[in-house]
Amino acid sequence: MVEWTDAERSAITGLWGKIKVDEIGPQALARLLIVSPWTQRHFSAFGNLSSPSAIMGNPKVAAHGKIVMGGLERAIKNMDNIKDAYKDLSVMHSEKLHVDPDNFRLLAECITVCVAAKFGPSVFTADVQEAWQKFLAVVASALGRQYH
Repeated sequence: MVEWTDAERSAITGLWGKIKVDEIGPQALARLLIVSPWTQRHFSAFGNLSSPSAIMGNPKVAAHGKIVMGGLERAIKNMDNIKDAYKDLSVMHSEKLHVDPDNFRLLAECITVCVAAKFGPSVFTADVQEAWQKFLAVVASALGRQYH
């Protein structure tokens, strides 16, 4: 179990309250598919992923980006037991989808980049970034738990 300080909890939930999942989710997933093109193999049913503009304009990428952010909301609501909250997702990504667990870390980095670009240093301060990255590392670990 992860220990969260009051400052970390406040930073994470405060930032989450500002995030628009229909904006950040699609941007982050599109960034992942562009920057790490080998991750596209998991999205072959999404249609045209042949170029950055095709990925950015793909409605299935945008829709799944929102789903990913909805998954983060589950973690926000279960900060004291993220591993249990993500148990079924971990099994699905491991046993059914066969997603490389490092992809969770890569997506977390893309989410962080999109959040930082959106809010800048006045909102996404170093302290907020530290708490946010700890949170996403816990989420990535929970998603990869089935692999261990």
